[in-house]
Amino acid sequence: MNDAPTAILLIALLVLLVVIAFSSGTEVAMLSVNRYRIRTRAQGGLRSAKVLEKLLQKPDDWLGANLVILAAASVFASAVATILAQRTGHPYAVPVVGFVLTVVMIVFCELAPKIYAATHPEPVALSASYIYRVLVAIARPLLWVTNKMAYSLLRVFGVVKTTRADQALSTEELRTVVAEAGPMIPQRHRQMLLSILDLGSVTVNDIMIPRQEIAGIDIGENWEELLDQLRQTPHTRLPVYDTELDNCLGILHMKRVAHELARGTLTRERLIEIARSREPYFVPEGTPLNVQLSNFQRNRRRLAFVVNEYGDIEGLVTLEDILEEIVGEFTSDPATVTHKDIHTEKPGVYIVNASATIRAINRALQWQLPTDGPKTLNGLLLERLETIPEPGATMRVGEYQFEVLQTGDNTIRTVRVTPIADTAAA
Repeated sequence: MNDAPTAILLIALLVLLVVIAFSSGTEVAMLSVNRYRIRTRAQGGLRSAKVLEKLLQKPDDWLGANLVILAAASVFASAVATILAQRTGHPYAVPVVGFVLTVVMIVFCELAPKIYAATHPEPVALSASYIYRVLVAIARPLLWVTNKMAYSLLRVFGVVKTTRADQALSTEELRTVVAEAGPMIPQRHRQMLLSILDLGSVTVNDIMIPRQEIAGIDIGENWEELLDQLRQTPHTRLPVYDTELDNCLGILHMKRVAHELARGTLTRERLIEIARSREPYFVPEGTPLNVQLSNFQRNRRRLAFVVNEYGDIEGLVTLEDILEEIVGEFTSDPATVTHKDIHTEKPGVYIVNASATIRAINRALQWQLPTDGPKTLNGLLLERLETIPEPGATMRVGEYQFEVLQTGDNTIRTVRVTPIADTAAA
């Protein structure tokens, strides 16, 4: 090398600096690239994406090849620069050239390539994929030795090699990915995806219709009143019970009842017979919504009674309730209806059905009512008051003021809710 012409050494130094810049930039690009996007493009048939995906599956191979060329290029660049400095004959040439080479390597071979690669990781990584495939193939014997030595050293410090399964995204990490998707996923779709991820942490107790709110047919009531109830009900399915809801006889499908009514053949006995043809379906309290959704699908059911450890019915959960957790409230005008149990009295003031779940209220109004206790607004207020209030009673929970409007059957029926910030502003 000492006998090589100066022009050759200058060209060699320039090539080595380019190699260092390539190594630094492509390393950042391949570590920063979106693997899921690369996988999608590979499945779409892009050859460079297929090559890159295989490389990313074994990062120790391409990282080893990258370190080999980076280390070799850095050593040879320093040696060539030293020889060129010595040929000038200047007493301070070597330190000056060393300083200049350091600045050049930091700015042009490290910072600039890495910044560009971090800004455009995908095109850089795809462009370098074929080069790395060749480098890995050439350096494989050396890489095998160096990787074995590296893993042996890491094991001394208790570091073990992870599998791809260990690198799978958790639910919270998936939430972050979806939340940061930005304009690539419309806001409504993004909210649906986040709701699906939440299904595992929400139980049937959080969304069920409370027992006292369940509409049903008491077979022991006056027959004329039963007929009126059947003709006026807005529901397509109704539980039929004898005196108490816990003594449920079955589920009545209104389509079959309508046919009997049209023919004039509906009797109390026929009503019981129709109800018994569809046995009630019970699920234990605390069942996660993702599990219950699968149960509905497997059992071909649309509603289920939620029972406690003693077998008593606590509430009713329907397939529609679970779907609303994902897609939002079913309504003909989503822009004007926030929730079926929430009505806007005036800006910042709401009339709320106290049987509504706290979770539904928080979702609809973007509030932060406590959810670690009672599931319904009625339960929350009664827990705080420790008594059945009279209409007109007011209380504060967190940043919200509640005024009881209606009570009945030892429960709060409706309340007026005003955020404290809105009250102060007024």
